[in-house]
Amino acid sequence: MNFEKLISIVVPCFNEEKNIGQLYNELIPVMKDTCPHYEIIFVDDGSRDSTFNAIKGIAEKDKNVTGLSLSRNFGHQVAILAGLQHSKGDVVIMMDADLQHPPKVIPALISEYEQGYDIVNTKRLDSADIGLIKKVTSKGFYHFINFLSDVKIEPAAADFRLMTRKAVNAFLQLEEKDRFTRGLISWMGFRQSIVEYKASERFAGKSKYTFRKMLRFGMDGITSFSSKPLRISFYSGLCVFLAGLIYAIYAIVQNIIGTTVPGWTSILVTVLIIGGIQLLSIGIVGEYIARIFNEAKARPLYFIKDKTTDNRE
Repeated sequence: MNFEKLISIVVPCFNEEKNIGQLYNELIPVMKDTCPHYEIIFVDDGSRDSTFNAIKGIAEKDKNVTGLSLSRNFGHQVAILAGLQHSKGDVVIMMDADLQHPPKVIPALISEYEQGYDIVNTKRLDSADIGLIKKVTSKGFYHFINFLSDVKIEPAAADFRLMTRKAVNAFLQLEEKDRFTRGLISWMGFRQSIVEYKASERFAGKSKYTFRKMLRFGMDGITSFSSKPLRISFYSGLCVFLAGLIYAIYAIVQNIIGTTVPGWTSILVTVLIIGGIQLLSIGIVGEYIARIFNEAKARPLYFIKDKTTDNRE
């Protein structure tokens, strides 16, 4: 394959010092065989190890490599955005640094692009080191979010994709703070396709997605693309209200006819159910208010602490 357009490879990194060199070594043969015109943008998302030093070492030897170091850990989604904003390619490919997004899939992405697709997504078939719990929770999450949202998100989708410059420019117009890239890509439209790939075993280190981060990621996905939780809380409250009204009528009738009604169990159960629904509804509303609060602050999404010298200028 001889692809003449400039390709940008955007790689968000967090504590990946042991993976950077290996990823670069696997990327270069693929890029030289596929496209002689390329740039690789590593975005160090506030790593606590020597990730950025590893990036600088590669950038000193290869003028096609650029490194950005964010001032702190702003999150995977923001690191992707930072890389896209600094990319110059006619075509941009985003991928993770842990080698679970195999560079050898890149020619397949480019082949789909040449068929006229603006966005080429990927779908993970399996992973050598993924656990049963993560498989089940991941599958359940996508079913849940697709049930709640009007925007369909492909199960087992990954932030490993190709985008044309037109699609990237459209994506960069989306200025929301709590970013769920997979949902935004699906919402954007354009002509999209999917390439399946088999995930490799992580080369070094461990997954950065803790249960807490996965939960936060899921909440961002749901609250970004659906108002159904608000409607569900409303209907739940309505159902409980109607049930309470029926029970109140029953209690009044029993009182009129003189029947003694043992009260503490029914009262306790009623208070717990109503209180639980109220707290759940308040929590749902709070999530949406928090998103409004984040948008209203209008703070920059990230700051760049350091950057490698651009030898191409």
